[in-house]
Amino acid sequence: MTTETLWLADDDATEALGAALAERVNNGVVWLQGDLGAGKTTLVRGWLRALGHVGAVKSPTYTIVEPYRVDDRPIYHFDLYRLADAEELEMIGGRDYFDENALCLVEWPQRAGAALPKPTLVVTLTPSAGGREATLNFPESAQA
Repeated sequence: MTTETLWLADDDATEALGAALAERVNNGVVWLQGDLGAGKTTLVRGWLRALGHVGAVKSPTYTIVEPYRVDDRPIYHFDLYRLADAEELEMIGGRDYFDENALCLVEWPQRAGAALPKPTLVVTLTPSAGGREATLNFPESAQA
């Protein structure tokens, strides 16, 4: 596993990290970990804008998944915080989203357990020194 740790001063730096990750990860499943307010949706906003999405990027806390389409490519932003158990992801058709051509950005992946595919990247955001620390883990199976 390759691991990188970065310190992000503010939301702009978090969005910039999302934009940088958009250049490195084009498809697969990205797990976004961190407590409430850690900056997961802010990271996704920067990622989507870098890919060409124009418009709002909101947390899918109540909808569970927000679909986007950029250059005819499916991108799904999940927030699994409200799942009571992993079976709920299956009940909403979760398996249908994890297509090999799709990019799936998943907040609160631990709520889905084994129902989620293995990640291409795991991003953990932790508040730190007035900003946040981002730890990026690229599993060996995801390396080019």
